[in-house]
Amino acid sequence: MDLFDQKPRKEKKKFTPLADRMRPETLDEFVGQKHILGEGKVLRRAILEDNVGSMILWGPPGSGKTTLAKLIANMTKSNFVAFSAVTSGIKEIKEVIYQAGRELEQYGKKTILFIDEIHRFNRAQQDAFLPHVEDGTIILIGATTENPSFEVNSPLLSRTKVYILNPLREEELAAILKRSVEDDKKGLKQYNPVVSSEVIEFITSNSQGDARITLNTLETAVLNCKPDSQGKRIIIKTLAEDAMQKKALLYDKDREEHYNIISAFHKSLRGSDPDAALYWLARMLEAGEDPLYVARRMVRFASEDIGNADPQALQVAVAAKEAVDFIGMPEGDLALAQAAIYLACVPKSNAVYKAYLSAKRDVEKKGAIPVPLHIRNPVTKLMEEAGYGKDYKYPHKYENAVVTQDYMPEELRGKEYYYPTERGFEAEIKKRLDRWKSLKKGK
Repeated sequence: MDLFDQKPRKEKKKFTPLADRMRPETLDEFVGQKHILGEGKVLRRAILEDNVGSMILWGPPGSGKTTLAKLIANMTKSNFVAFSAVTSGIKEIKEVIYQAGRELEQYGKKTILFIDEIHRFNRAQQDAFLPHVEDGTIILIGATTENPSFEVNSPLLSRTKVYILNPLREEELAAILKRSVEDDKKGLKQYNPVVSSEVIEFITSNSQGDARITLNTLETAVLNCKPDSQGKRIIIKTLAEDAMQKKALLYDKDREEHYNIISAFHKSLRGSDPDAALYWLARMLEAGEDPLYVARRMVRFASEDIGNADPQALQVAVAAKEAVDFIGMPEGDLALAQAAIYLACVPKSNAVYKAYLSAKRDVEKKGAIPVPLHIRNPVTKLMEEAGYGKDYKYPHKYENAVVTQDYMPEELRGKEYYYPTERGFEAEIKKRLDRWKSLKKGK
């Protein structure tokens, strides 16, 4: 089979999904991504001047990665060969590169090799492109929803330009939707649909910035709507809701978005914003995140970012974890929400976190320093004769149970790790420590 035989088959056109039929054919038709395709932008100039190099298009589903790659091939009159990283191997890569070299040598025609989900290619597969990208045999356009810094090999990344595509805004999705309703050649005008602003708003606000979802939803609604007596198909909101169904939220528990959202949740708690914390919590839970994972993160947060400013925070977080473990989901969602609100609304301190890190550094730097003899426990006669526990001062024998005594190893004597803040209960702790220091100094 000739991979470069890309002639359209007319008999298949009527079965082509609306999202594919409505792909723009010019830059002016392309909606969104003005930061890279607007007037005077580098990529737009490169396309218009037929000076496009290899690139990685990084963006969420439905942001236009495939559409842009096809548009570039069309406008630069290049061969367009699409690969899926899921189904293609090195054998297919070599065959395409061979044909691309022949096309370039015999006809002076460039080949754009489009790799969808390039992050799924292993190192050997990605390395197979390197010499051919470098010598210009192919123009590689890789599409990925994952951060290429983590998913694309450094040698390949250094030979390509990364362009970030953003989720489409609601007004951009609305423009795409309206165009498809009014287009009588590629769109849905032949069905005489009537789509209200309420329906447009519903579809665009629930499409997560994904043009494909927008168009698929509209097409499904139109095709499943019976014409009225005047031949019009009135698309009502309930029909659109049924067409859209419930799409899983953009959230991959093994990928970057997982870490982005848990980071947003943690930072919202730290920033004392209960509303934002609830939103990110809901994003995780509604997308199917393990609720015990969320609970564990809140337990960690209670110690790391609240600590002794409110010692009860740790109890609240642990209680939420126990509640979820006990009653399960979905009933456990309110226990997590209650805990998140509490953690967001109490005084914050990272003094415990900083204190432990400081102590940990000394352990790593100085190793296992021997325990001072006077605070060792003389559990045998031999230990007692060796000086274990000698001259130890039992605090309860002294006034206020406070006595001057060194508990640190000699080379760390006088070292302080914990510096309580003036916030919440730590203010009281600070007063106590200051008072004890005064007592030990005899003041």
